Amino acid sequence: MNASYSPSGVCVEAAPAGAHGFDADTPLSLELARQFAASGYQFCVRYLTLGSDEYVSDLSASEAQDVLEAGLALMAVQHVREPGWSPNAAMGKSDGQNTAAHAKTVGLLPGVNIWCDLEGVADGTAAQDVADYCSQWFEAVSAAGYAPGLYVGSDAGLSGAQLYELPFQHYWQSCSSVPEIPQRGYQMVQTLVPQPVNGIGIDADQTQNDQLGGTVRWQVLAERA
Repeated sequence: MNASYSPSGVCVEAAPAGAHGFDADTPLSLELARQFAASGYQFCVRYLTLGSDEYVSDLSASEAQDVLEAGLALMAVQHVREPGWSPNAAMGKSDGQNTAAHAKTVGLLPGVNIWCDLEGVADGTAAQDVADYCSQWFEAVSAAGYAPGLYVGSDAGLSGAQLYELPFQHYWQSCSSVPEIPQRGYQMVQTLVPQPVNGIGIDADQTQNDQLGGTVRWQVLAERA
């Protein structure tokens, strides 16, 4: 892995409720990011590699800089394994350490939300194994200074009550049918977008304050904050 990139002129802030953004599995050039900003989007969520290797389709330091320079706020989510995977504690620790390392490499600052993508868990997986994976992922990402968040997708393997018992304070609701988080709720809600936008596939996202007053934390240019 390359040496970490430390951007200047950027900061982390709490996002306002009602901000419109998107998540995408396609790299954004400066021109494309500007197109999204001009289309009214305020932030984007891009992917970090699951393993220890780096892939050209995932967020890079140069792309992160382009996104911010285009006027968009930025967060990141780690890829998930193919549906039918079986999480456990050791895997959660390894995945969390890898995503924290990649986040540092691309220049994401401490305090920004890095999201764990929890979906596609194999049928019959013990809820404790899923919870252990999530808790170890949380600990690894938190230890690196980031604000761990949990994206709750289809077949997450946990009930709403079990999700609430995890150490996360930031939850992102997918466009699938997923449990409510009792006493807290979600800080970001995803909506399916059936057609490409500005030539790429995206899902739309909107921020909101959860029931405890919490909100997502994103990275922006300092002059925008």
